[in-house]
Amino acid sequence: MRALLVLVAIAVLVVAGLLYFNIVSIDQTQRGVVQAPKFEADVARVSLGTENKTVAVPTINVERPANAQAPN
Repeated sequence: MRALLVLVAIAVLVVAGLLYFNIVSIDQTQRGVVQAPKFEADVARVSLGTENKTVAVPTINVERPANAQAPN
């Protein structure tokens, strides 16, 4: 792993040296344009609202047997 990092570092130094002494010259020949693609989507419309209603809710009654003791 260390040898690989050393090789990468040497390669970076060689490229930097070549650029510094103008042995390698990188010029932009064309204007760089980065555009995101345009998308259109046809989606359903969703509307939200509130409404008051009366709803019957069941009730629950619990009756203890007459001879049962209350839990501690």
